[in-house]
Order: sequence, then C-alpha cells, then structure tokens
Amino acid sequence: MLSRNGWHSWRASLSLIHRDASAANARKRLAYDEIFANQLALLLVRQSQRRHKTRALPGTGELVRRLELPYDLTDAQRRVLDEIRGDMLQAQPMLRLLQGDVGSGKTLVALLAMLTAVESGAQAALLAPTEILARQHHATFLKQLDSIGVRVGILTGREKGRARESVLMGLADGSIDILVGTHAIFQEKVGYRRLGLAVIDEQHRFGVSQRLLLSSKAEHPPHLLVMTATPIPRTLTLTQYGEMDVSRIDQMPPGRTPVETRVISAGKLSDIIEGLARHVVSGGQAYWVCPLVEESETNDAAAAEERVRELRTRLGDERVGLVHGRMKGTEKDAVMARFASGELSVLVATTVIEVGVDVPNSTLMIVECAERFGLAQLHQLRGRVGRGSAKSTCLLVRGQDLTDTGRARLALMRETSDGFRIAEEDLRLRGPGEILGTRQSGEEAFHIASAEDVEQLAPIAQNDATLLLERDGGLAGPRGQAARICLYLFERDQAVTLLRSG
Repeated sequence: MLSRNGWHSWRASLSLIHRDASAANARKRLAYDEIFANQLALLLVRQSQRRHKTRALPGTGELVRRLELPYDLTDAQRRVLDEIRGDMLQAQPMLRLLQGDVGSGKTLVALLAMLTAVESGAQAALLAPTEILARQHHATFLKQLDSIGVRVGILTGREKGRARESVLMGLADGSIDILVGTHAIFQEKVGYRRLGLAVIDEQHRFGVSQRLLLSSKAEHPPHLLVMTATPIPRTLTLTQYGEMDVSRIDQMPPGRTPVETRVISAGKLSDIIEGLARHVVSGGQAYWVCPLVEESETNDAAAAEERVRELRTRLGDERVGLVHGRMKGTEKDAVMARFASGELSVLVATTVIEVGVDVPNSTLMIVECAERFGLAQLHQLRGRVGRGSAKSTCLLVRGQDLTDTGRARLALMRETSDGFRIAEEDLRLRGPGEILGTRQSGEEAFHIASAEDVEQLAPIAQNDATLLLERDGGLAGPRGQAARICLYLFERDQAVTLLRSG
C-alpha cells in the first residue's frame, strides 16, 4: 500500500500534516489507517460473535402455511427470506442487515422469520423506534396471528403495574411467543424463557455496542436481524454494519401506486394552501413538513408553529396537528395517533415523521424549502404517502435562491423512486455523516477520512483487515500488535472493549 500510493510512514505522515494541513498524501495515509481501524473493529466484533454458539431454528413451516398473507411474496422477498432462514439453520447467531425501500415488505419478511423461530420452540422480539409504531405493529400482528394460536405481547414505557408484570411473567414462562416494543424490551429486568430471534426495526442509532448487548438476554445469543428503510450505499454499509451480512429487497409488491412528485416555487404557496383545503374537504389527509431553518430544533419548531397558525386559520383548529423535535415522545405519539385515526386532517411536522406511522388515507406530502433537505430525507418523507391504493402526490416546494446542487437534487427526485440510486447520489452530494444522521447526533464516524476516502478505501481496508485476521496471525502476530495500537488511536470503542476483555 505504501509503495503503490507513494505514502510515507505513520510518523512521517503525522509530522508532515502538522506542518502542512493540505498535504494530500499524508492526510490520505492517516485516513486509511482510520478506515482500517473501523474495518478491523467490525471484523473483530463479527469474529467474537461467531465464536458463540446458539440454537439452530429450522422451523416446521406449519405456522407460515396457516398464515393468511396480504399478498403473494415478491421474488425479492422470497430470496431474502431464504437467506435469513439459511442463517437461522446455523449454530452461529445470525447477524444480518435487511435493506428495503419504504413499502417493500420488510416487516412481512421479519414476521415470517419470527414465525419460523416460534415453530422451532423459541421466542422472538421486535424492537420498534417509537411507541406508536410499536403499537401499530402489535395491532397488526394480533389481527394476523391470533387465529393461528401465536401469542403476541407488547412492552413500552407506557406499560405499568399489573399490565407490565403480566408481560414479564409471560416472557419468563414462555407463554408469550412474540414481543413487540421499544427499548423497554431489552431492559435489565426483562427476562425471556427462550429468546431465539431479535429484530431491530428502523434504528440507525442502535449501534454495534447495543447490538452486542442483546447477547445477554438469552442463555444462547439470539439470531439478529436489523432492518432499515433508508437505502445505504455499499461503502457506508461496510463502515456502519461491516460485521453483518447484507440482504436487499429491491422489488416493490404489486398494487402500490407510484407517488407523483412535483416541484413548485414557494411563490405559489397560497395556491398550495388552497389545494390543501380542497384535499381536506374531500376527505383526504396530508403531511406538511416545515423547512430546516438551521442546526437548531428551537428554530425548526418555531417555523412549524408559525405554519400551523396559518393553516389553522384556513382549515380550522381541530383539523391541524403539530409534531416537532422539542416535544416529549408521549406528546408526539398522541398527536400522531390522532392523525392515524383520522381525527386530524393535516399533520405539520419537522423531520420527526421520517420514521412514522402507516396512514394509508394520507395521500399528500408537502415539503417546504425542499432544497434544504438531503435526497435520502426527501425519499423517506415521500415514502410516508402512497401506502394505499389511492393516487398520492408529493409537492416539493423550492425557495427562490436555488443552487445548481439543489436543482439537480430536486430533478432526481422527480425522475426516480429508486431508493438505492438516490442513496448513492446523496453520498456523493452530502457525505456519510448526514445520510446516517450522525452529524445531527454529534457522532461523526470518521475524524480524518472524507466521504471520498471512505468510498475509495473502505473495500481495500476490509480486505486488508480480513487478511490480518485470517492469514497474518491475527492480533497475536507482529502486524496484530501494531493493529491494536491503531484501534486505540482511533477509539473504535467496541473493539477496544473486546481487547480489554481479552
């Protein structure tokens, strides 16, 4: 690597970049070491997990056969389900990431995998990112599974007293087959009789260390399936989920009506509000997403509150609800539940609705100052509509001062609904931190490496880390000793934890 790229040694590169911050070769050398530390850390986690033994879950097919599916599985769903079941047949715990656009049928695949676990005499748990989504999953599963004798429980922060004790007893004695809930399902006092499969739904910030914690919830580590509706470019998959195998559902179920996407100038805002009023009068529901003012929840909330006042004046106070990032989770859930029930016609929001509820009657999405959002965010927001059979529309309202990048971004949204193509373009335009939400949470994945470095060097670093562990003596050999120092330097905390524990 040094010879091929004309790189200096570590010490020389560090010295050079302190004297000249623009020294490209020195920076790239240090960036490579940082990316290598990332890849080695994830492979160490994978290696550690693979050393554990777990119960194989072969299933019998009986419950799956009795389940009445809402539609025939697509070829992509069948392929992915075969991959998941192949993992569950093994005595090593599954570590699999399932990617698929909003509406591609990930939850149905996860349900069939959970039924396979139940057929095998094990329990399954589904972690949802919000309480309202957990309750929606729970209601859906009850409707689908009650007739075939599968017992479903729910556990969130709202379950108290006897209701909570009843769920905990059901988990402990095995009378609950499938548990749905928020983070409460993995708290210390929650014990399972035989947890065989854990599914994590839509949780970007449920990181490697939290994924490792799941192993403590069962006598044998459960098989683990992580799902995301945010399509992630391959290089980011390597750096964020490199310890996991990856499956993609790249096909939509039949019968879903494509969402019509239109770009409209902010100068026509009054016409948009008039159109919204007609939509509401005809019985429709709509989302209105307010612009990102700056990196400040306070200002975003203020913008949303101002828009709500205007819409309530036009449509009536009782028809317009508001959710934003400064509200408590219970407050947001209450408003979103009113919208899901049809009590509210318009939900005004900041981007907290990216991961929201399934409201088939909501067929209109309006995004103000759409050029301020990243492509992946716009794609997720558009995915909130088009969830029923009725025609849906997404209006991207653009500001007056549109840059070339903003114009290209909105043009691509009009042109395609392919989430994976959108994700690759988003990486090119914005960088990895913003796509995965790490920039907002203050957790940059890399300090030195740029998005271009990651794209170019991550596959090479993964091969290099694999060779170190499989051919060059692992961490015990001479290269391994140097690799330990590299891991400590870049604070790959999950790997450092493993090193300290031997």
